[in-house]
Amino acid sequence: MSWVLLVLAGLLEVVWAFAMKKSQGFTVFWPSMVTLVAMMASFGLLALAMRSLPLGTAYTIWTGIGALGAFVLGIVALGEVASPGRILAAGLILSGLVLMKLTSS
Repeated sequence: MSWVLLVLAGLLEVVWAFAMKKSQGFTVFWPSMVTLVAMMASFGLLALAMRSLPLGTAYTIWTGIGALGAFVLGIVALGEVASPGRILAAGLILSGLVLMKLTSS
């Protein structure tokens, strides 16, 4: 169950990162509200997952999901550049997440 909570927390991190971008520095009301609510929910789920997962594993996976999700969403929804170097960097992050999960107890 902790892993499910952690993945949900990571997905909410993607939501709040995207909403923060759309909030234009917290100057647009609804994206600002989505950012704050998603942040609180993400942190809360991360805290619950950390009850039984090691700190290093939980935090690494959480930030990795957020980083990769924001990267993909930036390319798909915001038209950000998908250069070979950026894709390679994202692949390295993903491989690190997989290795972290495989070596976690």
